[in-house]
Amino acid sequence: MKMLPPIPRKEIKNFEPYLPGRSVEEIKQKFNLKTVYKLASNENPLGSSKKLSKTISKLIKDLYRYPEGSSKILREKIAQVYHIPYEEVIVGSGTDELIELVGKTYLSQDENIVVSEHAFIRYRMIGELMGCEVVSCPMKNYTHDLVGMAKKVNKKTKIVFIANPNNPTGTYNTSKELKEFLTTLIKKSVSPIVVIDEAYYEYACQQKDYPQSLKLRKLYPNMLILRTFSKVYGLAGLRVGYGISRKEIISDLDRVRPPFNVSTVAQYAAVAALSDFQHVKKSVSLVIKEKKFLYRQLEIMGLKYIPSAANFVLIEVSPFKGQEVFNELLKFGVIVRAMDEYNLPYHIRVTVGTHKENVVFINMLKKVLKKLTV
Repeated sequence: MKMLPPIPRKEIKNFEPYLPGRSVEEIKQKFNLKTVYKLASNENPLGSSKKLSKTISKLIKDLYRYPEGSSKILREKIAQVYHIPYEEVIVGSGTDELIELVGKTYLSQDENIVVSEHAFIRYRMIGELMGCEVVSCPMKNYTHDLVGMAKKVNKKTKIVFIANPNNPTGTYNTSKELKEFLTTLIKKSVSPIVVIDEAYYEYACQQKDYPQSLKLRKLYPNMLILRTFSKVYGLAGLRVGYGISRKEIISDLDRVRPPFNVSTVAQYAAVAALSDFQHVKKSVSLVIKEKKFLYRQLEIMGLKYIPSAANFVLIEVSPFKGQEVFNELLKFGVIVRAMDEYNLPYHIRVTVGTHKENVVFINMLKKVLKKLTV
């Protein structure tokens, strides 16, 4: 008997997987390059704190054991840092896992989520995976239109996703805008979970009008704040993020969370990283300085860009397609990100690197645009 393959859920049929940035080794081999500059995934070019080496080396002898199941030591550290109860913290294998967890925990097919056009694609993906309606709201000046998003929220809306600042645009919503949005939901007598994704919080909080979302929980308790160790803390390879919310929401998520979801190394490295304030300060200062350099160079080249509150810059390369520029930059050993999946076909996104990396990027971008113009 010929055995047919199993039939997946209908939601999986046309589901598009998330496409990560190209790896350094892949590009080295493909183009026979000795040096490759990866500026595609918004990582910290300074790497992780130098203080982590001792912490990690001490753990090697115990790697045969399972990690502590609930990431207790890290949850306690986060609770201590933010002066909140331990029960209001959850830890995940990156914020990607937490986004998936909130979808799996709360979404049903007869409900909807509200997202913003050009917002981080993982929000739309979890809605599609769970088979619910994904309601998208156009942006205003490449920024979440919170007034428009509030209008789209109805009795069937279970989750509203707000990336602040947003990836890939780098724009953010102000404290006033976010407070007005939450107040509108209350007046409408609706109470969806509002996920505030603050993956780039440490960079964005340098803006005077950036929201202090932890304080807004008193106004709107059904808020889930997501932050990560993958960006400013330089722990992207360990995959660890965290969420802060009311204890009832955390308890629900904890029931669905896989056991041992965060490795021992990731837990202890994150605890150590939270204590290295100087590394965070140095990393943020580098990005602030180097964004100014990139802006200046892009203006000289006559290229439009969106001022960013994060550690990346979205650049318009029209009349050329972003994919064209991306492909040509690869040949010079520079990895950026084309933005087709975000419906921004004439844009590329570049991570703010070290000064050397940024100089190489600008020089290679000039060569590529000159080549495409001929």
